[in-house]
Amino acid sequence: MRPINPNSSSSSKRRKACASEAQRRELAVQLASVKNGLIREFGMALGGHGDVLKSALNEAEAIAWQTPYPHLVFPVLAQEKASAVNSWAARQRNVTRASREISLSA
Repeated sequence: MRPINPNSSSSSKRRKACASEAQRRELAVQLASVKNGLIREFGMALGGHGDVLKSALNEAEAIAWQTPYPHLVFPVLAQEKASAVNSWAARQRNVTRASREISLSA
């Protein structure tokens, strides 16, 4: 029986895979931290539309993970999506307010 060489190709691949998996877990923790920060920042302003924000942030995270640099892509993309949800919520409030005014004046 031949002894296992710790510097062999398969052993090296396993070490890289473990390091890669550890890096992915660390990145996932960092992305979750950014996501929670955006939820705190925008969540209160959205009122009852927090689920829309969470969905937009989940979409941003999914897109970011498809790139080689999710830790660079996600914060920018998530900020853009959170801002878009905030603008959408503001338009919804304006439409609701305008429809109330129209119904009260009729």
